[in-house]
Amino acid sequence: MTAVAVVIPNWNGARWIEACLESVLDQDRPPDELLVVDNGSTDGSEVLADVRGARVLRLGRNTGFAVAANRGIEAARAEFVALVNTDVVLDPDWLRRACAALEDDGRAAAVATKMVDLHDPGVLYDAGDLLRRDGACEQRGRFSVDDGRYDEPGDAFSACAGAAVYRRSAVLGAGGFDERLFAYLEDVDLGLRLRMAGWTCLYEPVVARHAGEGSSSALERAPAAWVQRNTLLLVAKHFPAAWLARVAYRQLGWAWHAARERRLRVHLAASAAALPLLPAMLRERRRLRRTAEVSVEAAVPPGPLRGLTLG
Repeated sequence: MTAVAVVIPNWNGARWIEACLESVLDQDRPPDELLVVDNGSTDGSEVLADVRGARVLRLGRNTGFAVAANRGIEAARAEFVALVNTDVVLDPDWLRRACAALEDDGRAAAVATKMVDLHDPGVLYDAGDLLRRDGACEQRGRFSVDDGRYDEPGDAFSACAGAAVYRRSAVLGAGGFDERLFAYLEDVDLGLRLRMAGWTCLYEPVVARHAGEGSSSALERAPAAWVQRNTLLLVAKHFPAAWLARVAYRQLGWAWHAARERRLRVHLAASAAALPLLPAMLRERRRLRRTAEVSVEAAVPPGPLRGLTLG
């Protein structure tokens, strides 16, 4: 049985971390390592983690999810690494089933799991992520009723890193999470690079209950602003020119919705925040396309297509 580490990035997660750690320690397949990577918390949550027996890696400041995840994966010794958000509570069979799926398929670099609402488990949060050629990413099943349609194992484009298991060597070989993204879409970007390196992602319908955006209200940008910024960076980093018409159509749709909801200024500021990094992303795009085992055209499916509604 391949060893597995559980890595929990934490930033002021005192409200949730004890329940999260309890669910990890109650797994019917206990982790071989338990590591909490603390992003400079000021609410004592890193002390709570230490008391519960976790190894705590203190980064001293809020470096973002991507940095914390990378430092945890690098510090882990196990080949399988489960990333779990502080505001997640795992079913007792979560780690065993997710690791078994990864163990059984040597082509897979990650396993996405079935995330439901923490307070209303009948509502889906994420059943694997999907990237579209207009640059939008969808969380399958998000906010829909859990009616059983995602109860069968299968494939996913990429895993939501709030509750997923990764093959450590594959992640490190792909360069880890892009730390420039800070938070949001860093898992989709990694998923795309893993696919371009020849790996696949599995979906295992084992349940993780998630509060959703638990600490994001304290970030300098709202989640929608991070998504807008990072969508532009992801597109610049990966997408061919032939897809830019679709991207422009989607961006116009999002701007139209932002204007209707009286948040256009925030939306445009988020877009402007991407500008300083665009030259570096474009340079990296050429390298990624040159070294890819699988082209981005083959890695990102041609559908589904969507209309102008906000995705």
